[in-house]
Amino acid sequence: MRYHGTVIRPPSEAYSYILQVTYGCSHNDCTFCGTYLDKPFQTREINQVLEDIQMAAQMMPDTRRVFLADGDALALSTRRLIQIIDALKAAFPHLERVGTYANAQNLLNKSDADLEMLVQRGLGIVYLGLESGSDEILSRIHKGATAVEMLAAVKKAKKAGLLVSIIGILGIGGPELSEHHANQTGQVVSQMDPDYFSMLTLMLVPGTKLHEQWRIGEFKLLQPDEILGELSHVIEHANGLTQCTFRTNHASNYLPLKGTLPQDKTRLLQTLDAALARGRDALRPETWRGL
Repeated sequence: MRYHGTVIRPPSEAYSYILQVTYGCSHNDCTFCGTYLDKPFQTREINQVLEDIQMAAQMMPDTRRVFLADGDALALSTRRLIQIIDALKAAFPHLERVGTYANAQNLLNKSDADLEMLVQRGLGIVYLGLESGSDEILSRIHKGATAVEMLAAVKKAKKAGLLVSIIGILGIGGPELSEHHANQTGQVVSQMDPDYFSMLTLMLVPGTKLHEQWRIGEFKLLQPDEILGELSHVIEHANGLTQCTFRTNHASNYLPLKGTLPQDKTRLLQTLDAALARGRDALRPETWRGL
């Protein structure tokens, strides 16, 4: 198995086989993200991908889950994705699910028939970075999609039978837009009604545009108590969910939470209130946080 540059995956894919099918991110302009600054977007040669699958089959034949990296494997043609998924199914007889990151444009560019075909072949879950439900913030961070576009993409994915995991970022609007960010994010996620919803906490990465904005005083970070307050507002405004697994288990977060919304909404809010009352001692030490 061969990897090029920085490779990341969602926390829930910790035990998955990570297979690079593209390098980098086709958008790669988000001001907060430094993940793929080390490599331009590129489609990986299919022969190399198939060779890696065969190597992985020898090393980990009991693999049950595979995650397609890098940033947006769905930029590949449906034909190429089917070729890869079919090869994975042939190599791993116990394969249960294939997952990948996705952005709004790649999902919207696939036809309904293409997405349904990918689901039938074995694609099971997509992870979409909403970051914020606020179009003002999405524009500031150069997300490359509006909240309405991302909502449409999620609805399209769900219609095809995909599980959808939505990711938001606490603190991405700074103190100035904190309440707006929380309210809009909770409302948009409610409309999406995803299977999974997780929140990360902003950590500035040297070399990114947002880090430079912070360095020269154009952007300010939230304090830990403000982050918890923002998270509380997000949960309060998430009123349209039916059966959503909620997590803040990413290493960047000050307080790991888990529950199901809406069933555990009151408990989650009470836990946040208790943590705010206890102060810094209730939170993950700063040195333990990471990306």
